Amino acid sequence: MTVVLTLLAVLPLIPAAAALAAPPRPTQYLTAASGVACFVLACALVPAAGRRDLHTGILRADALSAVFVLATAFVYAGCAAHSIGYLRHDERSHDFPRYARRFYLGLNLFAWSMLCAPLVDGLALLWVAVEVTTVVSALLVAVENTEGATEAAWKYVLIASAGLGVALLATIFMYYAGSQVLGQTYDLGFAPLLEAASRLPHTAVRLSFVLAVLGFGTKMGLVPVHTWLPDAHAEAPSPVSAMLSGSLLAISFYAVLRYYQVAAATLGPRFPGTVLLVFGLASLLLAALYVLDQHDVKRLLAYSSVEHMGILAVGVGFGAPIALAGVLLHVLAHAAAKGNAFMGAGALVRAYRTKEIHRLRGAAQVLPWSGPMFLAAILALSALPPFGIFRSEFQIVAGGLRSGHHGPAAALVVLVTCAFLGLAIAATQVVLTPAPAGVAEGLREPGARSAWMVVPVAAGLLALVVLGLHPPAALADLLTRGAAELGGRP
Repeated sequence: MTVVLTLLAVLPLIPAAAALAAPPRPTQYLTAASGVACFVLACALVPAAGRRDLHTGILRADALSAVFVLATAFVYAGCAAHSIGYLRHDERSHDFPRYARRFYLGLNLFAWSMLCAPLVDGLALLWVAVEVTTVVSALLVAVENTEGATEAAWKYVLIASAGLGVALLATIFMYYAGSQVLGQTYDLGFAPLLEAASRLPHTAVRLSFVLAVLGFGTKMGLVPVHTWLPDAHAEAPSPVSAMLSGSLLAISFYAVLRYYQVAAATLGPRFPGTVLLVFGLASLLLAALYVLDQHDVKRLLAYSSVEHMGILAVGVGFGAPIALAGVLLHVLAHAAAKGNAFMGAGALVRAYRTKEIHRLRGAAQVLPWSGPMFLAAILALSALPPFGIFRSEFQIVAGGLRSGHHGPAAALVVLVTCAFLGLAIAATQVVLTPAPAGVAEGLREPGARSAWMVVPVAAGLLALVVLGLHPPAALADLLTRGAAELGGRP
């Protein structure tokens, strides 16, 4: 398994290097092959990490980190394949080789940084990895070189950097807390810190956790530090938006969970759980209101991401084992569903040449594959059965009721229902409302009907059905062990 960890941390660098020297077409296929290979390696990690922790050098994988590696690898594979069809539109441009070089260099480095983040052993290395994701993803947001993309990228850099500055303070305070017990040479590794958690100074741990939620919560998209997210998701190329929403937000949430582990072991689950409940419910409330009144299809999906990050925070705040297992399942299901939704939105934007919802009509007629699958992805995001998000949210609500958080559980159900209405109304209008006469015949954008844009979404829908109906036994064991690591009991 040490070879698997090493390959996961190295493999995306190969197509990244190829992007600097090779023509666009070989780089595209090499990127797709790298994405699929990383997903296969992540699947191989599941049964092993479900039984024991894995170590090699500075890399470490336990059940918790394996969940996030699996989610990232799945999104990477789908977006790498989807981008081949997505970029067909740009092949006619004289500047395409230069654009493709920047795009694929950034895409692979982005995937590399997000695969490394949950695999590195230690809070300091985790902070560095998350900082790298910020730099690379900001360049990808601006890759279209439009005024809106540049503005969104600068806004993202400024807000995310400020948040990560706060997260660095959280790292320093946690180092101080650990050094009081483990000595000045302590290197912020996860295992020693958790073993010494009961002896750590409470004030330092409490402050570190709050700063971590504020700092990493900025990258995660929690209210009120979410304001970069709608602009960046709306302006980035759709494959990049899919990775931002399906993977980057989850990686930032992973960083919060590492601090939650220490805080819960030191202070008990009540204090960190209450902090996450407050941030989570605030995020749910704002996202539900914004989803009900959106006119840009990608901004609609961006606010849906804020909603789902709120659900994750609330689920951890409940603290019950079934809720914690539901949170980890939700990470996987949201990665697949949101990746699908953004890839479907990419097909729509390419075909219609607009992101305005009122101008997107008759998608089932214009895009007979991508249109209905976009609607299915939205329904999956809205927690309809038999998709995985229904199962995960059911477990989270059940955990809230079981732990005595009846009010927050009820609020969760109400706000998720409001968000469902906004998403469902917009998606059904886009897909099922007939297109104006002659519109369907005029929309023939190259790549919009490409199999490269259809197959990854179909694979995501299949994964969502499997997660909703019957997750594989090895994956179920991984989720159970991950919940135990967060403080629940299997």
